[in-house]
Amino acid sequence: MKVRNSLRALKRLPGAQIVHRRGRVFVINKRNPRMKARQG
Repeated sequence: MKVRNSLRALKRLPGAQIVHRRGRVFVINKRNPRMKARQG
């Protein structure tokens, strides 16, 4: 999982979903599971 300041590039990828958990923003991607990220 990557920790990023901005998730803009990752949320444009095919299959990406933005999820809010425990006050943090995550990007999860079922199609390409390597592309997981957390903001901040």
